[in-house]
Amino acid sequence: MTDPQLGSINDSLRRAGPHLARPIRFVRCEQIGDWRIKLYTIATHGEVAHPELVDQMLRRAPAIFPQPAHGDSRHGIGFLIAHDAMTASFALYSWWQAFNELHQRVYVGPKGDARATPQLASEIAGCVWELEVIDFERRAWLTDVLANPAGPDVDLYLSRRLTTEI
Repeated sequence: MTDPQLGSINDSLRRAGPHLARPIRFVRCEQIGDWRIKLYTIATHGEVAHPELVDQMLRRAPAIFPQPAHGDSRHGIGFLIAHDAMTASFALYSWWQAFNELHQRVYVGPKGDARATPQLASEIAGCVWELEVIDFERRAWLTDVLANPAGPDVDLYLSRRLTTEI
């Protein structure tokens, strides 16, 4: 016997349409106060997110990343994701804390509007494209910092960059 809810879920997924690959691009490393940050963009309209979204995200970063960057189990290392999604603009601010924890603040605004507002972490974890960056960064942190036989190497971690389409 088939679960009637499964049919409804499948219909909903079909209406969403086929998966369309999006470019995920490492843009550059940024120094934001005492924070060393990798900057990524994800775009639905071209190779990179709109410059206005990226600029606004970077302007906000000093007030969003916790201070001080070094202390309270923080290492001053993180990454940003600016995502021009189909229906909204997303800005994800992520940083490593307590050796193995990824902390994050997510801002969401209307499509094409860089004035995103904060969302509660319990409401959104990320989409498949954002999670690709997060997974890449998790693996790099594990390999280069936590499980590196030669000892933690933050510079090696910062040199790893993801550029792909999924």
